[in-house]
Amino acid sequence: MKTFTEKVLDVVHNIPKGEIMTYKEVAKKAGSPNASRAVGSIMAKNNDLKIPCHRVIRSDGKLGPYNGLRGDSKESLLKKEGAIN
Repeated sequence: MKTFTEKVLDVVHNIPKGEIMTYKEVAKKAGSPNASRAVGSIMAKNNDLKIPCHRVIRSDGKLGPYNGLRGDSKESLLKKEGAIN
């Protein structure tokens, strides 16, 4: 059985380029709808370039923090991918 962290990483790994999900949506898809803060913590600790953690944003539409794993800012990456203007 997968841990919550593994489930979250699977969900985020499958967010297509050019799309975004909220921390809450990721938590819900991972099976724990009230664990959006835990999702944020998991994203902050992510060090796997295969996990596009920059594609996860806050429910209020703000981008939220970014661990800088891919160098560019979260905003810059999402613009390059066509997820935001």
